[in-house]
Amino acid sequence: MTAATGLERVSEGRPVRRIRHPLMLAAALAISAVVLTPIAALTVIALSGSGEDWPHLAANVLPTAAVTTAALIAMVSAGTALIGVTAAWLIVAFDFPLRRLASWALVLPLAVPPYLAAYAFGEFFLFTGPVQSALRAIFGFHTPQDYWFPDLRTTPGAAFVLTSVLYPYVYLTSRFVFLMQGRNIGDVARTLGAGPARVFFRVLLPVARPAIAAGVVLVLMETINDIGVAEYLGVRTLTSAIYTTWINRSSLEGAAQLAMLMLLVVLALLACEQFARRLQRFHNARATQLKARPPRTKLKGFKGLTALAAVAAPVLLGFGVPLWVFGRYASRRLDYLINADLGKAFLNSVLTASVTALLTVSLALFLLYAVRVSRSAPMRSVVRVASVGYALPGTILGLGLLFSLAQFDNRIDAIAREYLGFSTGLLLTGSAAAVVLACTIRFLALAEGAVRSGIEKLPSNLDDAARSLGKSPLGSAVSILAPLLKPAILTALVLVFVDTVKELSATILLRPFGFNTLATLVYENASRAVVEDGAIAALLIIATATVPVVLLSRALARDQDAFL
Repeated sequence: MTAATGLERVSEGRPVRRIRHPLMLAAALAISAVVLTPIAALTVIALSGSGEDWPHLAANVLPTAAVTTAALIAMVSAGTALIGVTAAWLIVAFDFPLRRLASWALVLPLAVPPYLAAYAFGEFFLFTGPVQSALRAIFGFHTPQDYWFPDLRTTPGAAFVLTSVLYPYVYLTSRFVFLMQGRNIGDVARTLGAGPARVFFRVLLPVARPAIAAGVVLVLMETINDIGVAEYLGVRTLTSAIYTTWINRSSLEGAAQLAMLMLLVVLALLACEQFARRLQRFHNARATQLKARPPRTKLKGFKGLTALAAVAAPVLLGFGVPLWVFGRYASRRLDYLINADLGKAFLNSVLTASVTALLTVSLALFLLYAVRVSRSAPMRSVVRVASVGYALPGTILGLGLLFSLAQFDNRIDAIAREYLGFSTGLLLTGSAAAVVLACTIRFLALAEGAVRSGIEKLPSNLDDAARSLGKSPLGSAVSILAPLLKPAILTALVLVFVDTVKELSATILLRPFGFNTLATLVYENASRAVVEDGAIAALLIIATATVPVVLLSRALARDQDAFL
């Protein structure tokens, strides 16, 4: 046995120590350094400011933006947790009409970018939209003064839009954890006389708390980073304040300073999530029970229809409304289907999202496995640092990365000129690789949260038993852990792919000249006030994101095969 592995075999009668390989820590440090690079550049920009904008920001911007952001966070977290956990429990615990269809349809709103959902909801609930028109026709109203209708252009309205498309984050993490509990944990409670509701609140919900916390934190990060919904609905959040300070006041330093403040807020959220996970690790006594399918209670009649309505409502709102609105617009511009720019944007989106998903999930798997086998505080800290890229708005992250890549390219070019006699030009700045790098940094926490919710449910003695039988750490991870983590890995891949397809702000800054994705194509049409021209691209964003979402959901719907 070598000192590099630090592993003593169980078969020799000595306790198993965790692997402490220096190369593993070095690789994790390198990943974290790449993630921190744009943040470091942003810090340099923030510190270069004189601070002359702070009196105005502190008096007129921060109080309103902070209160609005806090209220938005509270409402979205409560709404997504309620919808996501309830839907996951209904799908896993009960059998009712169209349950299998609903099990994958519940994830469809994840394919809708929040900025598209805001526009669709604005049109759908407008005074001339179908909802208010129907109310006036039914009750005989004629003017807005005749009746009250909630205003979408408020903080609760923004929370409603964000909740309708972000709840699948909580639904996915909660659902596969409910499945991974196996049936014994619920059977024991049922044999003691507990009904389905009591089993859920007293047994399943506490056990799934870490996964629910992970999903809610991902939702909150998306909420804090959102700019499209806030700007369209006129809600002043911290993120919109950053954009306003940068664009309207022409103060890049002030925007960077606000971004650093928001980074502290998100780091506090991450710390709260870590605290919620502390001492919250549950797993079955035997790994073979992980494949047992939990039993489902048959619901008939009114109860079955109620359950169906409960899971159908969020799908119709989060996916059906945007599809209906943009479908109407697209039907008027069918000629745009043969547009060459649309085809190129589609291919760019799919390629960028695929590469980003594979790279990001691979890095997340490596980091989490490194924590699992080392059990060291330094490794846990390094992995936690690697998740902070999700804390920055896409534009600010893109700006920091653009500054960093320009410095890197200039340094390489100077070295090549001095020692090799030629110019390398720009290697990374303004390239597709820069877009992939930005999305990888941005969504590493997304992949890490999804995978970690699964890996923490696997008992540590799986690794020890495999290595005591001669398996290497890599062999143990590939042959033992990876098959059991299949739902978590698929979830992470889909989440990163979908979010990359929808990503807009960082792509606008970092893309090469003439390089369009579907999101930037929609943005360009919207900025020219020709929204109908972007309807086809908007539908393609939804369709492109829907395909992997449906494939994942159908895989999870096969409960008996979900962990093979």
